[in-house]
Amino acid sequence: MLIIDDILLFPMRSILWIFRELHNSARQEMENEAESITAELSDLYMMLETERITEDEFDAREKQLLDRLEMIQERNTRIEDDEDPDPDKPEE
Repeated sequence: MLIIDDILLFPMRSILWIFRELHNSARQEMENEAESITAELSDLYMMLETERITEDEFDAREKQLLDRLEMIQERNTRIEDDEDPDPDKPEE
């Protein structure tokens, strides 16, 4: 009987495994995004120092990267707040 159950449930388990892998992959990408932006900022500073870009180009690109980094930090704060509810706050 267990073999029949395994055969019948295999498609559903496979789909669940795929969704789990997609979720883990997306979560990893979100976690690595801040590191990627920090690396881009370092490259940007190096390009400015070696005069490969102008001050105006640097300012525009830096603003974009810092805005993205700020959005990521806000998103992570919201996620942490959702995962860790305040223990002193009464449940509604």
